[in-house]
Amino acid sequence: MSPQLITADQTTQPYDAVLLAVKGFQLEAALADLARAVGPETMILPVLNGMRHMDILAERFSEHNLVGCALKIATVIEEDGRILQLMPLQDLAYGELDGRMTPRIQALNVFMRGAGFDARLSDAIRREMWEKWILLASVGAITCLMRGTIGEVEASPGGVHFVRHLLDEVVAVVRVVGAAPSEEFLSAARDQLTTKGSPFASSMYRDLQQGRRIEVEEIVGDLLRRGTECGLSTPLLATAFTHLALYQNRITRPR
Repeated sequence: MSPQLITADQTTQPYDAVLLAVKGFQLEAALADLARAVGPETMILPVLNGMRHMDILAERFSEHNLVGCALKIATVIEEDGRILQLMPLQDLAYGELDGRMTPRIQALNVFMRGAGFDARLSDAIRREMWEKWILLASVGAITCLMRGTIGEVEASPGGVHFVRHLLDEVVAVVRVVGAAPSEEFLSAARDQLTTKGSPFASSMYRDLQQGRRIEVEEIVGDLLRRGTECGLSTPLLATAFTHLALYQNRITRPR
C-alpha cells in the first residue's frame, strides 16, 4: 500500500500522531508546516538528535503533545539524494515522558508494531533519549575532531585516553542536567568507543566529509552550554565544539 502524500497547505485537520523526522537545523522551518496538523490531543513523535527540540516543541505546542522517541539507525545521504542504510539496526523506541502506560501510548504501540520496522514501547524513554545523546555527542566529537573512525582513533597514541575522558565529560553533564544513564549502557558505550579496528563513525562525521551542514548545535553545542550553565568544566567537549563551529561557519558563510 502506498501512503497518501500531501503538502502542508493541504492539511485540513489535526492528526492523531505526527512523526517528525528532520535535521535539527530544519526544525524551525518545519514548525509552521506542522501547525495545522497538530491539535490538543495530537501526539508528536520527534526523532531528532539531542534534546533541544523537545523544549522548542513544548513551547510551540504543549508538553501534552510530546511523546518521547529515540531512533537508532545508521544511514548516509548519497549524492543523488537517496538515503542508504548502512547496517540492519533500525530500533525506534517511544513512550510517555513520565513512563506511564496511557491508553493513547498503548494505541500508538499497536499501530507502530505493524508498520514494518523494529518499534517498541519503552517505560524509560526519557533515559533512553539522554543515553542516545551521550553516544551521539561522544562519537560525534571523537570522530569529527580526530577526523577518523573509532578504530583509527583507538589505534593512535593517546587515542583511548582521549576517548575515555571525553565520554566522562559528556556523562558528567548528563548526570547533572538530564536523566542518568544505566551502568549497562555506559559499559557498552565504553566498549563501542574503544573497539580495535572499528569502522564506527558518526553521521556528523560522514556529513562533514561530504562538506554538508552538520548538527553541531544540537549534538555538541547545546550539551556544552547546559554543562557550562551548571558550572561544569568540559575542555575536550568545548574544543570539539569550537572546531565544528568553525567548520559550520565556513560552509554557511555567504560567498
